[in-house]
Amino acid sequence: MSLPCELCVANLGDVIIASPQWRVVLVDDPDYPGFCRVIWNAHVKEMTDLSDADKAILMQVVWQVETAQREVLQPHKINLASFGNMVPHLHWHVIPRYVSDAHFPHPVWAAARTDNVDAAGLQARRTLLPRLRETISSSLTDLL
Repeated sequence: MSLPCELCVANLGDVIIASPQWRVVLVDDPDYPGFCRVIWNAHVKEMTDLSDADKAILMQVVWQVETAQREVLQPHKINLASFGNMVPHLHWHVIPRYVSDAHFPHPVWAAARTDNVDAAGLQARRTLLPRLRETISSSLTDLL
């Protein structure tokens, strides 16, 4: 017997904004404040499972989240990833990256570095999360 899909649970995580088709979740990651997941609500595995119109909607949400992160958090880089290897449910990771983060320049899933973290910068980014939530929510209201 397989376990239920954790991304099919609509109320899982800190939902910033949601529509019947998608939702944006703020990931609780102490090393990456502002890390978001854009989750397609229907249980599909791949982008090509979506219609062209749905693909366009999903990517518009991803781009709006990236834009909000860039505006509010001013990261060095944004990482976009859609794996689904562990959870085969279509979702995108939108991750603000900094030269002083725990994994830079490697992926956030690599071994962490302890010599690189700027604790003050990390705390400053955490204080921006309410503004990020508001910016994401207001930028996506038109897509609801």
